[in-house]
Amino acid sequence: MVEGPLRKMLTGLDDRVHYALVVGEAHVPIDDRVGGPFTLHASGRKTCVICGRSVSKFFGQGFCFPCSRDAPEASECIVRPELCRAHLGEGRDPEWERVHHDQEHVVYLSYTGGIKVGVTRSTQVPVRWIDQGAVAAVVIARTPYRRLAGLIEVELKKHFADRTNWRAMLRPVMPDIGALLDARSQAVTALAHELGAYVLADEDPWRIDYPVDHFPPKVASVSLDKEPTITGTLAAIKGQYLVWADGRVLNVRNHAGYHVEVDVPRNFS
Repeated sequence: MVEGPLRKMLTGLDDRVHYALVVGEAHVPIDDRVGGPFTLHASGRKTCVICGRSVSKFFGQGFCFPCSRDAPEASECIVRPELCRAHLGEGRDPEWERVHHDQEHVVYLSYTGGIKVGVTRSTQVPVRWIDQGAVAAVVIARTPYRRLAGLIEVELKKHFADRTNWRAMLRPVMPDIGALLDARSQAVTALAHELGAYVLADEDPWRIDYPVDHFPPKVASVSLDKEPTITGTLAAIKGQYLVWADGRVLNVRNHAGYHVEVDVPRNFS
């Protein structure tokens, strides 16, 4: 067994997405568990993902209260990039902002069963798309810093959703490249003003395949607070979700900082 605080799963992409559970310092490959038994047990302990202090409850995704209030990782511009001030040398931590937000960002359209618009750092392609369970995506703009990408996203939210329907995503979804390219044409037309200088109309779309045995006909989200031990046949991994064959679904990212135990193969190192 390995034990430690859970983090969002690490991902890689070749012919399909590869996953590893991050449990403390261990990276536990999990792709080959799909179709077989898998158990995740929470000890009940929780520690802040930023400062490591023990807490009884989290504020946001794995933050203690002081870090949710002060840490740059929890600042408002994470969710609303149009509010970012990194390019001005400002923010909760100007140096952190410079490294993470005062750099090239992309605006993208992804397909998870419907079209979604989003923003991420260039270095997070295709990780961001995998984390949201997209089966296809295309970059539609590149900007030199985060706020500009956020302003483009604000304009495009008048035409496209900016959130993923996780229930719809956890169904068999074929990558509708035609719908994605039609949406890009719509976006290019909508941005035919000063923000149009950053628009790209010829980027190739990506297709993304996930480790799936099957998707249960109905799914229900579970919490490690209410169900500390989840065991059964692992049917699929998609986005940051573990899907058991009986329909229980765990959002791993939402449980960052929960201390868990996971069994590992004998040859694990």
